[in-house]
Amino acid sequence: MSDHIFSHLKKRVQDESVLLESLQAQPQQDAGGEDSTQTEQTRRPFSYQQPIPDDLWVRCPSCSGVMFRDDFERAHQVCTLCHHHFRINAWERIWLVADEGSFEEVDSSIRARNPIDFEGYEDKVHRLQAETGLSDAIVTGRARVEGVACLIGAMDSRFIMGSMGAAVGERVVRLFELGTAEKLPVILFTVSGGARMQEGIVSLMQMASTSAAVAKHAVAGQLYISFMTDPTTGGVTASFASLGDIILSEPGSIIGFAGRRVIEGTIFEKLPDDFQRAEFQESHGFLDAIVSRSRIKSTLGSLLAFHYPDQTSDSHAAQTMNRAKQRSLEENQTARVLRSTEDLSTRVKASDSLDLIRAKGRPNIIDYLPLIFDDYIELKGDRLYGEDAAIWGGLGLLNGEPVTIIAERKGRNLEENNQCNFGMPHPEGYRKALRLMRQAEKFGRPVLSFIDTSGAYCGVGAEERGQGEAIARNLAEMSQLKVPIVSVVIGEGGSGGALGIAVADRLAMLSNAIYSVISPRGFASLLWKDAAREREAADIMHITAADLLELGIADAIIMEPEDGAHTQAEETAAGIKQFFTEALAEIRSETVSTGELLAKRYARFRDLGPYWQE
Repeated sequence: MSDHIFSHLKKRVQDESVLLESLQAQPQQDAGGEDSTQTEQTRRPFSYQQPIPDDLWVRCPSCSGVMFRDDFERAHQVCTLCHHHFRINAWERIWLVADEGSFEEVDSSIRARNPIDFEGYEDKVHRLQAETGLSDAIVTGRARVEGVACLIGAMDSRFIMGSMGAAVGERVVRLFELGTAEKLPVILFTVSGGARMQEGIVSLMQMASTSAAVAKHAVAGQLYISFMTDPTTGGVTASFASLGDIILSEPGSIIGFAGRRVIEGTIFEKLPDDFQRAEFQESHGFLDAIVSRSRIKSTLGSLLAFHYPDQTSDSHAAQTMNRAKQRSLEENQTARVLRSTEDLSTRVKASDSLDLIRAKGRPNIIDYLPLIFDDYIELKGDRLYGEDAAIWGGLGLLNGEPVTIIAERKGRNLEENNQCNFGMPHPEGYRKALRLMRQAEKFGRPVLSFIDTSGAYCGVGAEERGQGEAIARNLAEMSQLKVPIVSVVIGEGGSGGALGIAVADRLAMLSNAIYSVISPRGFASLLWKDAAREREAADIMHITAADLLELGIADAIIMEPEDGAHTQAEETAAGIKQFFTEALAEIRSETVSTGELLAKRYARFRDLGPYWQE
């Protein structure tokens, strides 16, 4: 290593130490004109609060690898070898995501008191204020992220492990109250050991006050993105951190309520190594996504753009949306959406459809997403039990308009099919879909659903977790959802498993799709006690797109290429996009109020099915 480079870095470290000592004695003013002990040093991105080694290298505590310090800083303090995410402080979080020069701190004058006269507490708080430049364990303020105005809060583990006392709770509450009053989204980075023991029962009450403030913000229809970082535990996890519309985390973060040692000591069992890690929480349905540090700002920018599209004129997300608005259905003139069986040149037999919808390479939702939507992002988890890969859920842009996407997903090979359970959803899949549909209603987004399942999964676990209740709940709540719902059957529409995400204002089917009360194989097994008669059953069940159009259940047939959707996915996708666009326009032109939308949806299903009355 060059002696010149080493000497230069050593001098830089010495200069920064002198600067820190001189600035710590100078009080600052925050954006609101209030006194603040925050120094310029602690506002600098990726500043170090621990002694800086007199060398050019950093050793990773996870993999024991050694990396060049400049590379480490360029990677936002992420190991360049194993991608371990080092902890960073509150100001580093803020400068990582806020547009340059946009952050203005608020409420920095709020300080902790000693409500139970805990010995030594005040001295500890004063010492940490001097050492960190923070007033307490959180920094809050106004900012812009990718051009969108928002409020940001960031907790700091250096201040009594980010614990929440009355001062922290008050700043969180004020942040959400400000968001409610000014109709602004809130982004909150949490890192905490939980309630602050030194403030006793007062700290426990902050869980209730912060949760109530989040609830008022939600009722006002505003977005809350919770970003849990390492570690987020205890009373913070059990209050405002877990109440985000969207909950994100960094790889490897510890997230939980009770501590690992407490649990092991209680149950006398060793817990899995990944227990309470972000990956564990995502697989159990409590996170929408795990986001690496280099992608945090772009991810937040995209999420904000989906919810506040009018504010994104100068952002990358806005450029995506503007390009979307310029795209036209004229991209593919071969797309055809038929409204009557009289327009069909030939009718497909259901038994032939079975072969085509099971053809290797038939497009699934993963294939269609980039062909239909101009941008999209996946959101995971039911917030109750697990993440179900058999249902894909998220946000998308259709011709520049934000929409919520719900789709049953089959795999394209054995490995993918095992991951998504061959497209057979569990109860948690339907509950994830309902969670996202409720969000769509909150933010006024249409719901677009893709149907492709042989049926809901029937297994012991599914029954234990209430498969029937999950589907029933979806049917009832979708009937009253106050936004347009449009569905397309892209393959199999199997029984209640399909209907569980298809109580829609408009329904189309691909020309080779089927939609049935039970699979043809199940029909043959139950009625004829002979599963081998599956094809015969298919042809008498009236389950083709043409059959359902004539029955008044489907509104349109989207024509596939002659040899099936798998031969020309782009052409099929153009037809789906055309139907979605036309259906939404029809619903809006024919509906003048939410009440009328719901009344028409109710009548649509109320009137299905002929009967005699004597």
